[in-house]
Amino acid sequence: MQFGIFSVSDVTRDPVTGYTPSEAERIKDIVTIAEHAEEVGLDVFAIGEHHNPPFFSSSPTTLLSHIAAKTEKLIVTTSTTLITTNDPVRLAEEYAMLQHLSNGRMDLMLGRGNTAPVYPWFGQDIRKGLELALENYNLLHRLWREDVVDWEGNFRTPLQGFTSIPRPLDDVPPFVWHGSIRSPEIAEQAAYYGNGFFANNIFWPKEHFKRLIEFYRQRYEHYGHGTKQEAIIGLGGQVYMAKNSQDAVNEFRPYFDESPVYGGGPSLEEYTKATPLTVGSPQEVIDKTLTFRETFGDYQRQLFLEDHSGLPLKTVLKQLDLLGEEVVPVLRKETEAHKAPGTPDAPTHESLVRAKYGDGEVRQPRPNANRGDNVTGSSPYQDSESAAQYPTL
Repeated sequence: MQFGIFSVSDVTRDPVTGYTPSEAERIKDIVTIAEHAEEVGLDVFAIGEHHNPPFFSSSPTTLLSHIAAKTEKLIVTTSTTLITTNDPVRLAEEYAMLQHLSNGRMDLMLGRGNTAPVYPWFGQDIRKGLELALENYNLLHRLWREDVVDWEGNFRTPLQGFTSIPRPLDDVPPFVWHGSIRSPEIAEQAAYYGNGFFANNIFWPKEHFKRLIEFYRQRYEHYGHGTKQEAIIGLGGQVYMAKNSQDAVNEFRPYFDESPVYGGGPSLEEYTKATPLTVGSPQEVIDKTLTFRETFGDYQRQLFLEDHSGLPLKTVLKQLDLLGEEVVPVLRKETEAHKAPGTPDAPTHESLVRAKYGDGEVRQPRPNANRGDNVTGSSPYQDSESAAQYPTL
């Protein structure tokens, strides 16, 4: 099982000190956080995608490429890639490039996004959000698996003889998770393609996510990808720890009470009782996280939210120390000991390469040169003057 952290990339005032970091500080800090996640033995770092203040991560592939270059084992991924407002062609190109630069240490999570103004900023209509998610991923799926694509849909110009470059590393597309907090249609989409389903169970009671996950399992089996036990599931979570439980509550309360997300709603005690949020000792985090398996069954990836609501860098790094030293080793041992037979490990690039090639030779794609533009079908170098100038093209 993989354990890691994810960030929503918020730039939020610290309610204790009154200090609001700059974007530059938060970007630098998030790299430090990712590096420290690897140092304490975590497997995964994920970043969200946002295009509006108070967030900073508008270009997750750039950030993740930098983090991949500064780490050795860490899997870099997204906690949401906006499949609705991004062009699938650009997604295919950018994440294939990240796959090459990270030597396969990446995957991505697709989601619709929940910030309404983003849609018109990128020329889309939020009322078409579900249709965009379905159509855009269908194209992305094909672009990574077909060397030449002819395609026509409702939300972008047609493609004729198009080759997305670079081709996926080892001719194996990045693994895709479909993230959702409310939509059975997204669980259905994940099941249809045999992809992973990530239930970001932070804000809502477990019963809601249990229904979504069970639906995904049933449909995964229905489409012939394997048994319900073999479905690939990830979960979110949120923790704040201190050696002493009451210290954790006292330290975290001002961040909870003034959080842009939580403030003004149920109390900290009510929220921790009703949702997966855990505020307490490392043992309390272990105990509550282990209940996730009891509720949802065996799963492959657990990500925790740590840097949010204005928590300063030194506090986040201390949280990672506790997570890596006291919590995750126990969770690894317990989940492995109780894992049901037939439960697969989380997919990695290496496992996907083995599944495709076995002991055979791995293929490195070498796409042909541009065959012409999509309007005339002609080559830009077909005239004699250009041919003489560019004889090798």
